[in-house]
Amino acid sequence: MPRLRIDLHTHSSVSDGTDRPEDLVRRAKEVGLDVVALTDHDTFDGWTAALAAGAETGVEVVPGAEISTDLRGHGVHLLAYLVDPGNPPLADELGRVRHDRRTRLARIAAALTSAGFPLDVADILARSPDAATVGRPHVADAMIAKGYVRDREEAFAWWLGQGRPGWAAKYAPPVDEAIHLVHAAGGVCVLAHPWGREGARRALTPSGIEALRDAGLDGIEVDHQDHDDASRRTLRRIAQDLDLVVTGSSDYHGTGKLDHELGVNTTAPEEWERLRSLAGGR
Repeated sequence: MPRLRIDLHTHSSVSDGTDRPEDLVRRAKEVGLDVVALTDHDTFDGWTAALAAGAETGVEVVPGAEISTDLRGHGVHLLAYLVDPGNPPLADELGRVRHDRRTRLARIAAALTSAGFPLDVADILARSPDAATVGRPHVADAMIAKGYVRDREEAFAWWLGQGRPGWAAKYAPPVDEAIHLVHAAGGVCVLAHPWGREGARRALTPSGIEALRDAGLDGIEVDHQDHDDASRRTLRRIAQDLDLVVTGSSDYHGTGKLDHELGVNTTAPEEWERLRSLAGGR
């Protein structure tokens, strides 16, 4: 019997992807995925449409979110799965994160305007009509629409990344607090692409990951397009040493991110079952 194909990290137009949730699930069916997690940034708003499409297509949809967190001044992303979306402390915290993301748009637009790229919040929101969570990718889309940059990659490399003219900080809860909130809501949490960004990599040393394991971390996303082979080998060994679940996924964003096609990396069925069992125990 063929092994299940499982992709545990995708984004829809509810955050910074380009496919509607239901279209993402249909696309997952077309490429032969059996299980797909919808993990939009800091929101659960796409779950209803995705789950309905899963029932229609036979694809198992895992409800999730990618939560923005902070670790000693570095942005760290936490993939949360199988939480109760109505849990008040978690829902309130994600609402605070989304509110700050929206107010951040004005700071970014003002900074870019001062740098010679006139932009206002309306320009940005016009590029994200379906998004419950707005952020820098939508700023990049507005810059593309105005002809300032060619693509999101150029926008982040030169204008929106940390230390660049359009950078503005945002609120994010400490990662250990976010882990506690996810567990209290009945879910499980996995570090997203821990070594995919330089700042996160500096913070997420082996001892740093061990401290998060002690705080309740359940797993590490090892197989990700932003991890080279050496990073994957080392992260897999760290996960094994710490008895953490190992996942793999695409981080699919539709046309919003190149080289992250659905199913390009997958999670072993036995690792997914470990995560599901952990959530069931809560």
